[in-house]
Amino acid sequence: MNLTDLQALEERYLMRTYKRAPVEFVRGEGALLWDAEGKEYLDFLGGISVCSVGHCNPTVVEAVREQASRLMHTSNLFYTEPMVRLAERLSESSLGGRVFFANSGTEANECAIKIARKHAHRGGIEAPEIVSFDGDFHGRTYGALAATPKLAADSDLGPMLPGFRSVPFDDAAALREVVGENTAAVLIEPIQGESGIYPLGDETLLAAREACDEAGALLILDEIQAGMGRTGSLWAYQQTPVRPDVLTSAKTLGGGMPIGACLTTPEIGEVLEPGDHGSTFAGGPVACAAALAVLEIVDDPALLRRVRELGAVLRDGLLALDGVREVRGRGLMLGVGLEAGIDAAAVGAELLENGLIVNVPEPGTLRLLPPLTVESDQVERALGAIGSALLSYAAT
Repeated sequence: MNLTDLQALEERYLMRTYKRAPVEFVRGEGALLWDAEGKEYLDFLGGISVCSVGHCNPTVVEAVREQASRLMHTSNLFYTEPMVRLAERLSESSLGGRVFFANSGTEANECAIKIARKHAHRGGIEAPEIVSFDGDFHGRTYGALAATPKLAADSDLGPMLPGFRSVPFDDAAALREVVGENTAAVLIEPIQGESGIYPLGDETLLAAREACDEAGALLILDEIQAGMGRTGSLWAYQQTPVRPDVLTSAKTLGGGMPIGACLTTPEIGEVLEPGDHGSTFAGGPVACAAALAVLEIVDDPALLRRVRELGAVLRDGLLALDGVREVRGRGLMLGVGLEAGIDAAAVGAELLENGLIVNVPEPGTLRLLPPLTVESDQVERALGAIGSALLSYAAT
């Protein structure tokens, strides 16, 4: 079956919710992918920050193979060792409380929203509100969608769940103004990912923490894209002056397997009780075994230091290119702001044609999320490809 056949089947049978590039990938190894024709690609998107220990990482593959050969699924009505070991590892590496497992980042955020609302009701708030920033992306199920201002504005998907407010991005004063007696939580990304890689300033994060403390609200950090080593520390908040009450994780956590997690402080971990929440597949032994293998790789001071060092090399190299206006982000989570008039979509398409995979989250921005295990020569190769594409664009 060739690409044309696949496209015909897609046209007939798949809902039109994605605009796919005309490439069929059939194999991956490390930072490399190969299409059905045998062409090699350098992947600087990593399945949108999912394959951060590389495609088909041997340690993760072996963990999945070994676990799948013994037990693939039971249910959350029973114990499995990978589930409880992973919960321990995540809790001890972060907030020290309890963990709820999900199948995705969206589901992890749904759990966080439920915790925030129940916590608020316990505090006597009848109509709890959750505050997010414009540009945040928290997911596409209805709770997470309502907390994602741009998507929540689509009237065709309404009505939205009530109780969600947004303020201008990185505006500490606006945040302080809206957080009050009805606020259940502030739910924000420490570094916005889908909007184009925009880090929150320390002043704003501190304002969020202080406002939540004053109101008795929860500070929830969505680290679904920024966490798990992506910024050069295991959790992105560890490079900021704040500590959240709730933390959500997914993407990199499974190394390619679907898994999400909602992590809490000890106090907040007691909010949900039996029957309050659940998930049939969440916490399954295969996904948890994969996540344990990923953590073994990522939670390593040497690797995290290398992420910071390679991120600095990539940033400096990008800033030296003609056509690059700015580079935003931290570690190996970078948004490349192009000079006015440069069509990022056209540049991204040329890069794909030339064997480099990047993402274009907004006009004028390239998003780079290479594997944390990327090699130095692959960083140089990517810089060369981006530089050539920008020169080619300027010449047209």
